[in-house]
Amino acid sequence: MPNLGAMKRDWTSNIRADILAGIVVALALIPEAIGFSIIAGVDPRVGLYASVAIAMVIAFTGGRPGMISAATAAVAVVVVPLVREYGVEYLFAATILMGVFQGIAALLRLDLLMQFVSRSVITGFVNALAILIFMAQLPQLTGVTWEAYAMVAAGLAMIYLIPRLTTTVPSPLIAIIVLTLLSVWLAAPVNTVADMGELPEGLPYFVLPDVPLTWETLRIIAPYSATMAAVGLLESLLTAQIVDDMTHTGSDKRRESAGQGIANVAAALVGGMGGCAMIGQSVINVTSGGRGRLSTFTAGATLLVLLALLGGIVGRVPMPALVAIMIMVSIGTFSWNSIPNLAKHPWQSSVVMLTTVVVVVATHNLALGVLAGVILSGIFFTQKVMGMFEVVRVREGDKAIYRAEGQVFYASVDRFEAAFGPESTQPDPADHVVIDVRKAHFWDISAVGALDKVVERMRRNGRSVQVRGLNRASSDLVDKFALTDKTGVEIGLAPHP
Repeated sequence: MPNLGAMKRDWTSNIRADILAGIVVALALIPEAIGFSIIAGVDPRVGLYASVAIAMVIAFTGGRPGMISAATAAVAVVVVPLVREYGVEYLFAATILMGVFQGIAALLRLDLLMQFVSRSVITGFVNALAILIFMAQLPQLTGVTWEAYAMVAAGLAMIYLIPRLTTTVPSPLIAIIVLTLLSVWLAAPVNTVADMGELPEGLPYFVLPDVPLTWETLRIIAPYSATMAAVGLLESLLTAQIVDDMTHTGSDKRRESAGQGIANVAAALVGGMGGCAMIGQSVINVTSGGRGRLSTFTAGATLLVLLALLGGIVGRVPMPALVAIMIMVSIGTFSWNSIPNLAKHPWQSSVVMLTTVVVVVATHNLALGVLAGVILSGIFFTQKVMGMFEVVRVREGDKAIYRAEGQVFYASVDRFEAAFGPESTQPDPADHVVIDVRKAHFWDISAVGALDKVVERMRRNGRSVQVRGLNRASSDLVDKFALTDKTGVEIGLAPHP
């Protein structure tokens, strides 16, 4: 039974703002979709139709209201070799399989892997995207007329100053309308949307990929589909987290994963390429007042109307107006407080954030940057936990008691073994050794193996050994995997607190 309250909130609680925000996003989607089509080596309509289908479908199937999904560069760059070698029909087939893989990922709850992405990685991801968004505007800012620079400046002024007077209509939409009218009236020598590529005429229609249904086809498209699915989910889930933070609301990441899969299948069936969530357009939507599913649906529906009925008018929108909006997005996306935080946060966190930024900007590959950040975070975390371990030796009567405290796992076993040097080398060697691990925890078979070595070495040197204080989880692990003969070794459970 659908949650009627949630449906009402997502669709009808913010109607006017959602519709206006969706219109702004639709206009900003056009040059982006055309540009991504060019990157992929396909006709502009492939990217535009994909944006229409993905936005309209994800509005119903997605798990993050207010987030915009459409054709993206992250997916486009993956398919360049596929399109070049096999043609656009194989792209459509690969996009369908991409959606299937994303559906499987939702069933397997791979969205839970986001728990391993640290805040430092997310900050680096956001900053890298802001830089890439700005860099993508540079072709429209180099080798152009002074009128283009003037229009960008005027657009930015309107975007930031109009909200001080009124928020009834999103300022980016006002900037687009005013600058378009001004450009037409003055016949300004500036680039327009039509200069980016030919806009399609008419509506998209249902079509099945014209490829042979053979294992050979599957062999060709599967690697591309898997890569597109992984990159698309990664960018979508990270963007969902960012929108969560911006709106102070939660989202259903599993539903978002499945919704992305359904949307990509729908895109392929109307002759579109694959896509995912778009951080830039999502920020435009949120900052323009869009919060619900209606804003996402409106963006796709408006784009469809613009392409089908108003292509000539849309083609005359000056690119400087859209560049101004994307610069605003870049400024709003960048985490400016991360700069002073470089000196305040632990150096490991700063290194993770900067590494993520550098790798993403250098490779233009979001997945590689996030992967580098996650690996580095794991290394630093392991190093930190490894250092939180110590062994203290005390002498009580005829016994030497070694009190271990901390986490014993694959990274700390060397320190564990070294802390139990041969008892005979101690200034006051004892015949009986007690290894007290009440404040320690054994996590893996490497830890059990280290305990094996310590006990065996003590016994080989003529000492009797007692291991005491194992908690229940550690005791189970030792009982199952320890190789040392436990004769003469007492292993008892730590008392419950």
